[in-house]
Amino acid sequence: MTGGWLDASNAMVLLPIIERELRVAARKRSTFWLRVVAALVSMVIGSGLMFLATAGAFATATLGGVLFSILTWLAFGVAMSSGLFFTSDCLSEEKREGTLGFLFLTDLRGYDVAGGKLLATSLRGSFALLAVFPILAITLLMGGVTGVQFWQTTLALVNALFCSLAAGLFVSAISRDPQKAMAGTLFLLVLWLAGGPLADAILAAVKRHAFEPVFSLSSPFFVFRSASAWGRAPFWIGLLVSQGIAWVLLALASVLVPRTWQERRAARSSFSNTTWSYAWRYGSARRRAGLRRKLLGHNPVLWLACRERWQSVGVWGMALLVAGVLVALLVTDVTAAEWAIWSSMSWAFVWLLYLWAASQACRFFIEARRSGLIELLLATPVSVPEIVQGQWRALLRMFGVPVVLLMAVQLAGVCFAGRAAWEQMASLTGNRLPALGAALLSSGASIVTTTANLVAISWFGMWMGMTSKSNNLATVKTIVFVQVIPGFAISFASALVIPLLIMAGSLKGGFSAANAGSWIISATKTWFPLISIALSLFLNLAKNIGFFAWSRRTLYRSFREQATRTLVPVPQAAPPRMPPPMPGPPAIPLQP
Repeated sequence: MTGGWLDASNAMVLLPIIERELRVAARKRSTFWLRVVAALVSMVIGSGLMFLATAGAFATATLGGVLFSILTWLAFGVAMSSGLFFTSDCLSEEKREGTLGFLFLTDLRGYDVAGGKLLATSLRGSFALLAVFPILAITLLMGGVTGVQFWQTTLALVNALFCSLAAGLFVSAISRDPQKAMAGTLFLLVLWLAGGPLADAILAAVKRHAFEPVFSLSSPFFVFRSASAWGRAPFWIGLLVSQGIAWVLLALASVLVPRTWQERRAARSSFSNTTWSYAWRYGSARRRAGLRRKLLGHNPVLWLACRERWQSVGVWGMALLVAGVLVALLVTDVTAAEWAIWSSMSWAFVWLLYLWAASQACRFFIEARRSGLIELLLATPVSVPEIVQGQWRALLRMFGVPVVLLMAVQLAGVCFAGRAAWEQMASLTGNRLPALGAALLSSGASIVTTTANLVAISWFGMWMGMTSKSNNLATVKTIVFVQVIPGFAISFASALVIPLLIMAGSLKGGFSAANAGSWIISATKTWFPLISIALSLFLNLAKNIGFFAWSRRTLYRSFREQATRTLVPVPQAAPPRMPPPMPGPPAIPLQP
C-alpha cells in the first residue's frame, strides 16, 4: 500500500513538468512549420527527381534508390543538428535567467527536469522525421530499396535524433554561456560521429589490414551507413552501443543539473580582472587599455563588440589548421580520391564558418537587449547607423584576416581538387576543356559565393539578433533562411538547367537520333558544366545581395522600434490609500 502511494506520488511529480514542457513546445509555431517544411521539401525533391528521370538525366530504374539516398542523408543531417539548436541551450538558458533553481525548491529531481526538457525539445525533430517517413516509404514502390533497408534506416534516423539531443542536453547541463554551449555540443557531436571510424581507419592503416569496425560501433554515423548497406553489417550491435552512450549522457545530465545550476563563487568573480579566465577572454591589462584607447573614441559599439578575443582566436585556429593540412597534402603524392576527401572536409569547415558567423552576428544584440545596453545606447548621442556599423566593423576586425586566409586556402585547395577531378573526367569522357582553366573557374565561383554568403549571413544575423529571444534560435533562423532554403532552390534550378537545355537544343536543332546523341554528348562535355556553374553563381549572388540590402534597410528603419519592444514596462505604483477618518468625540445632546 505504501509502495503504491509512493509510485503515485512520483508520477504526480513527474507528469506535471513533462506535460507543461510538451504543451509549451506544441504551441510554438516552429513545431508546426518545421513538419510542414520537411514534408514540402521531401515532395519537391521527389518531384524534381521524377522530372529529371523523365528528361533522361538518369535511369528510371534507379529513381527509388537515388531519392531514398538524398532524403535519408538530409534527414540524418537534420537529426544530428537537432541537439545543436534545440537542446544545447535549453538548461543553460534557465540558469542565466535564474528560473532553474525554483524547480529544485520542489520535490523535483534532476531526471525530472532533464526528461521534461528532452521530451519537449524532441517534439519538433520527431514531427519533422514523421513527416518525411511516408514520402520515404514511397521509394519501396519505386524499386531499388528493400524493406530491411527502409526499416533499419528509419531506426538509425531515430537513433541519430536521440543521440544528438542527449549530447546537447549533457553540454547544456554543464554550460552557462549559449555560444560556448553550442560550440561544446558541436565538438562532442563531431567527436562522436567521426572519432570511432577515424580510429579504426588509423588502426587499419598502421596494421596494414582491412577496415574492421570496433570503435566505429559507437558512432551514430556508422549505424546510419550500416542500415542501408547491402550484405551483412553490424547494425544492431552499433545501434545498441550508440544507444547506451546516449543514455549515459542523459543520466549524467540528470545527475549534473541539480549540482551545476548555482552560480559558483569562481563564476561570480570571473569578471574580476585578476582571474585567468578574464585574461583569457579579454586579454591582458595592456591589451585592454590599448583597445579602449584606440576604438572607444571612434565607435563605442565597436569597442564593446571587440573586447572578447577568444572568438578571433578560434577562427585563427581553424584557418591555420586548414592551411597546415593543405601544405601537408601538397608536399605528398595525393590521388584524385584523396583530393575529393579534402574538398569535402574543406566544405565542412566552410559550413562551420557559416555557423560561427551567424552565432557571433546575433550574439551582441541579443545580450545587449537582455542587459538593457540597447536602451542605454539609444539614450546617448550614438545614432542607429553608428550602432549597426559598429557591430559590422567589429565582425570585420575580429574575423576579416583569418577569413581571408581561410578563403585563400580554400581557393588553392578547391583548385587542386577541381583540377584532379577534371583531369580524371577528361581521361574517362574525353572532355575538351582544359583541366586547370575549368578548375580555376569552378574554385573562383565557389570563393565568390562563400564570401557573399558570409556577408549576407552577418547582416541577416544582426537583424535576427534584434528580433529573436535566444542566440540558438537566431542562429538557426539565419542559417535556414539564408543558406538552407535558398540552397535547395538554387541546387534544384542548377540541376534542371542541363536537361532543359538538352531538350531545347534537340527540339530546336531538328536532329536525327544519331546526330542528337552526338550533339548532346559534345555539349555535355564542353559547355553545360560551365553553364551550370555560371547559373549557380548568378543565383547565389542575387540571393545574397537581396538579403544584404533587405537586412541593412530593415535594421536602419526598425532598430528603435525593436529596441523599445524589449523594454519591460514598469508597473506604476498605486497611490497610497488614505486612512479612514478618526472617529470624533460623541455628540452631547443640548439641554432643552
